[in-house]
Amino acid sequence: MLSIPVLIALLTAGCVLLVMAALRASTQRNKMAAVAAGVTRGSTPDLRQMKLRRPLSERVLRPLLRQLYGMGRRLTPARSIAQVQQNLIIAGLPGGLTVTDFLGLRFLAGASLGATLFALMIVRRPGPMAVGIALGAFLVGLYLPNMWLKSKVQARQKAIGRALPDMLDMMSICVDAGLGFEAAIQKVAYQSNNELALEMRRVISEIRVGVSRADALRHLAERTQVPDVAGFVAVLVQSDKLGVAIRNVLATQSVQMRVQRRQRAEEEAGKAPIKMLIPLVLFVFPALFAVLLGPAIPRLMNAF
Repeated sequence: MLSIPVLIALLTAGCVLLVMAALRASTQRNKMAAVAAGVTRGSTPDLRQMKLRRPLSERVLRPLLRQLYGMGRRLTPARSIAQVQQNLIIAGLPGGLTVTDFLGLRFLAGASLGATLFALMIVRRPGPMAVGIALGAFLVGLYLPNMWLKSKVQARQKAIGRALPDMLDMMSICVDAGLGFEAAIQKVAYQSNNELALEMRRVISEIRVGVSRADALRHLAERTQVPDVAGFVAVLVQSDKLGVAIRNVLATQSVQMRVQRRQRAEEEAGKAPIKMLIPLVLFVFPALFAVLLGPAIPRLMNAF
């Protein structure tokens, strides 16, 4: 028979094993619950892993740009900061950039371009010339982000202008089917996936939080700065004040927008021959002359 100390030791070991098994089962249940909820344990290593899963631009580039914000702000005139903010809004905040990020990006672009050219020139031509070239490159780099932002603004405005006639047609069809104006905007905005549809969704969101329809439409015109959208908004606000049927307004505006879009296409087609002269003169004509006159050049040289 087993002695009393041995029995006590066995009972103690069994209790310890049971407690460990219960703790392990509890831990497994907590892990399964966290996975089911889509969240890992709320400890520091898990938060670090979540941060590491974020894109490199958000983990490294965005904090760096915010640290360089002060330098970019000092090198940007005060009146230009408001213009930068407006251009970012018109461009649809590309990449989630804010004014702080953009000003930091300006300084980073200028410093990177200036440092690169300075490193290349200091080896070949050390002295004031390398410093002057680096300073010029720094100034050029400051305005490269502005050029990029302007191209984004123009591209987005052009996309909105192209999508407007089709959206007006769809809204007119929805209104003819018996929907109200806000319901027609919502129907069209959530069935499309373009820049104008995103702006229309924002209009619906503003109306839902209590902004009047006229003010929400005016905000749309201010955010896009597209002449066609501004004209459409002005007509809608005026017709709303005068009590004109929205169905007739949408049909008329749709026809007018399509005519304007066709006129712009014809204008661009008329500019195409003039734009083609530059590549023709620089690239096509020299190659053509080399092919045609190349064999005659040795004979002319021997003759003279």
